Amino acid sequence: MYLSELRLWNFRKYGNDSFDLEHPHLRVPFAKKINVLVGENDSGKTAIVDAIKLVLKTNALEYIHITDDDFYNGSKHLRIEMTLAEVSDDEATLFQDWDPDKRTIRLILDVTRENGRISPYEVCIGEADDGTGLDPKQKEALKITYLKPLRDAENELTARKNSRISQILLGHELFKQSSDAEHPFIGYFKNANESVEKWFNDAEGENSNKSQIKDVIDKFLQEFVNVDANSSFELAEPNIRNILEKISLKVRDAKNLGLGTLNRLYMAAELLHLNRKGNDLKLCVIEELEAHIHPQAQMKVMKGLSSESHEQFVLTTHSPNITSKLRMEDENNNLIICKGNKVFPMGDAYTMLDKKDYKYLDHFLDVTKSSLFFAKGVILVEGWAEEILIPVLAEKLGIDLTTHEVSIINVGSTAYLHFARVFMRQNEPNMDVKCAVVTDMDVQPDDDWNFNSTFENDKRAKINDEIGQHGNVKVFLAPHWILEWCLFKSPSIKNILMEAVSEVHTGTEGFKRDENGNFNEESFRDKLSDNLKKRSLDKVAIASILAQKIQENDNFSIDDSDEYIRYLLDAIRFAANKYGGN
Repeated sequence: MYLSELRLWNFRKYGNDSFDLEHPHLRVPFAKKINVLVGENDSGKTAIVDAIKLVLKTNALEYIHITDDDFYNGSKHLRIEMTLAEVSDDEATLFQDWDPDKRTIRLILDVTRENGRISPYEVCIGEADDGTGLDPKQKEALKITYLKPLRDAENELTARKNSRISQILLGHELFKQSSDAEHPFIGYFKNANESVEKWFNDAEGENSNKSQIKDVIDKFLQEFVNVDANSSFELAEPNIRNILEKISLKVRDAKNLGLGTLNRLYMAAELLHLNRKGNDLKLCVIEELEAHIHPQAQMKVMKGLSSESHEQFVLTTHSPNITSKLRMEDENNNLIICKGNKVFPMGDAYTMLDKKDYKYLDHFLDVTKSSLFFAKGVILVEGWAEEILIPVLAEKLGIDLTTHEVSIINVGSTAYLHFARVFMRQNEPNMDVKCAVVTDMDVQPDDDWNFNSTFENDKRAKINDEIGQHGNVKVFLAPHWILEWCLFKSPSIKNILMEAVSEVHTGTEGFKRDENGNFNEESFRDKLSDNLKKRSLDKVAIASILAQKIQENDNFSIDDSDEYIRYLLDAIRFAANKYGGN
């Protein structure tokens, strides 16, 4: 069985004035294997995790309970429901109140408060709206493995009273106490205690161990207590809990380990719970998986989790490294974007992504492109030139893309649809992220430097048809041909562009200045066109120099009447949510 869905009513940020059991305020679908919750701070990831913990509890024996802060906006009634799916016959033996036709279990936590006091509550099971209370065996079978954020791994793995490593081992069946047999560890410890006691009672020699330590203590003890008092040394009382509290977990032959390695060791120990025998729910929740772990190690952890076959994981993260390693093509995985008071699953039942899109994203969704899942605005561009130039133009517009949390995603080709469909939903609501697609017209001029309007209109119609009607996704198409041609035709940028091209292609006739230090625009146009057609123009180097010149030119100003760069300006405004166009 696995957690297939979570439903919330008036829990934390998820709620409103109505309370209808048919219409939860949040519905979160989960896949069978790996579920990654992403989103900016305060986007609701922790609320989802805490809702899971409140119903299922954890193996860490945390004290988890409902507080006043869990009620949405002062409401008096909250509710959490969960569905466990694909319940096997063996698993169902613990649960009488399950749906054998759907093979599901429904869990309910319904809580009210009156006059500032929270009424008693319990987690219930059943198809009825109230259900029946869980018994102790059922509660134990439903506990999850949970790793909190900012884990103090060194402290958790060190021997001490109630250490986390002792709690983990105590929960394993190999350390369950048996009434008819003594655990081998107790025998080992008794032998160790006998050896310790023997050493302290060694009376051989004039300065024996006994005379130096035990006899001295016994002398004072008998004076302080009574003449029959006698001390005894032992490691600890020989029971399983005491013994396990003396155990530390380390990496063999490794010294002075950093937090990153210790954190991974701690996660490995916690995952021991997932390998318990029996019909328990095999669910692990990890908050901020990336805590104290460098990017390459994050990817190794994701690979390791993906190799587990029968366990379900719910992860929260702010790391593009982790999202870049999630295989979205696998229907058993799920990426869930948290925005505002909604969630947006990336499964094919929710987005306009199709099978080939998922396959493409699995191959090409690297760390830099994964930042689109965390952005408030996205600009998809075809190449490096646009990626270099757009931030500078935005700065001249008075728009700081970093402040507005806008990511520029260089797709490296015209394959922008694979990425744009991430933001295109099959049903309302749309994601509250503006996605601007900046692309070239790619219709070359004829020999007279005219552009075929029929070809251009056909291209424009084709692109708009591919995108469709999605208010948060919009195409910004170069008015003619490609970016560099538009920059050359732009009254605002032409002169600076010619300077940049000349500096990069210093030996190219047509790009050189005359004896008066001027460019021949006609010759420059011909050579620029020829190089663009032959793809022999160093676009990246030119864009770098052009961007630097614009940035350093205090007198450079944006002219909104410049039709050749207005598509870039409009894309910037749209992604930053400062666009007034249609």
